Amino acid sequence: MSVAAVVLAAGGGRRFDVAGHKLRAPFRGSTVIGSSIAAALAAGLDQTFVVTGAVELGDLLPDAVTVVVNPRWEDGLATSLRAGVAAAGAAGHEAVVIGLGDQPLVTPACWRAVAASESPLATASYGGERRPPVRLAREVWEDLPTAGDSGARRLLGSRPDLVEAVACTGEAADIDTWEDLRAWS
Repeated sequence: MSVAAVVLAAGGGRRFDVAGHKLRAPFRGSTVIGSSIAAALAAGLDQTFVVTGAVELGDLLPDAVTVVVNPRWEDGLATSLRAGVAAAGAAGHEAVVIGLGDQPLVTPACWRAVAASESPLATASYGGERRPPVRLAREVWEDLPTAGDSGARRLLGSRPDLVEAVACTGEAADIDTWEDLRAWS
């Protein structure tokens, strides 16, 4: 089964309370988005997509990724999720692993472990806390939200019978604010 990585990186980053966008911020010798994408690429899935929107990231994206521009990014996370899933589907993939561009500490091993699940829905579990990345098989794509800031979480909650929690090591911290960046850098 062909499984693609999809890194969601289209949001406005409004809670980042300093100049510049959080995804472009320096992080451990790279940038927040650079670290997130590097882990997704290192996982070695069949293809890696990056969904962009609010901020230009082209100069930070490696040639190995397929860029998907979401012109509706202001309509919420669901539109970015749908854009990434649609691109992966058009490329012939049967499942996607969705990660967030502002989670630079998710490891390649976590991406691989979630991708290896045979469940229609799978989510990383860090010490029992369920966080991205999440795996979505093609059979559930139509059930994803179409608008708003709800991503796969709503689907995971409505179909617990289909969800596998995959134990992961690493850290699922989001870099949402300057304080987050300072704490994890």
